[in-house]
Amino acid sequence: MNYPAPIINYKVSVIVPALNEENNISITLQNIISAFDKIKCWGEIVIINDGSTDKTEAVVQNFMSTVPFIRIISHESPKGIGASFWKGVEVSQGDFVVLIPGDAEVDSYEILRYLPLMNHVDIVIPFFFNRNVRSWTRRMISKIYKGIINLTFGLLLNYMNGTVMYRKSVLLELNLKSQGFFYQTELLIKAIKKEYLYAEVPCSLKSRLGGKSKALTIKSLLKVISAYLATIYYVYAHQRELKSLRTDSVTASRYKELL
Repeated sequence: MNYPAPIINYKVSVIVPALNEENNISITLQNIISAFDKIKCWGEIVIINDGSTDKTEAVVQNFMSTVPFIRIISHESPKGIGASFWKGVEVSQGDFVVLIPGDAEVDSYEILRYLPLMNHVDIVIPFFFNRNVRSWTRRMISKIYKGIINLTFGLLLNYMNGTVMYRKSVLLELNLKSQGFFYQTELLIKAIKKEYLYAEVPCSLKSRLGGKSKALTIKSLLKVISAYLATIYYVYAHQRELKSLRTDSVTASRYKELL
């Protein structure tokens, strides 16, 4: 199989963290490949095998034998979804990056279809309009979490932990501290406080096919609380640092248009 034939000038890197996702990773990869084909963009898939002890790596290696735009990086032990995402960003070759979980819960086309929006903003933030596919408990936790974050940082976001798409150059100037599930919220807070332009878009969510989410555990919760407190300190103690913009960002270009 060859690289997707580009008909539009978008180069996107899809980063796929996977921890023991042997039952879901092949479906995830097929879904991303299908999305690339629909959009006709240049795309690469970077798998971060985060210390899996099952056959996740073997399944990916089988795909790599026929799909040249898939790469895999393996951690000897789990480092967390935030650390996995950041490693993917470091090695990615696209102009835009987005994380798609390896659990096959997300249809990658739902976010990649908004690639043209990157001509106007530096960040595209999805929110799920069919939240009923998740349990009542999960939805309530999400609402409480959203309320706390919005109130603390003066935001009005609909959702913080989805498949956010970034201009890579903007990400590289941010200082990511969280290695766990708070990573996405931390990045959004810091990028928005720098006043980068963003758009929120509706996306659908699929039901998880197998395995259990690693997000709703006591260990993950404690890490989220720690990262939340650290982000409060950083944002309110370094407000001057948060005002610089990348000259190659859309936001900087839009400001120049005003001059």
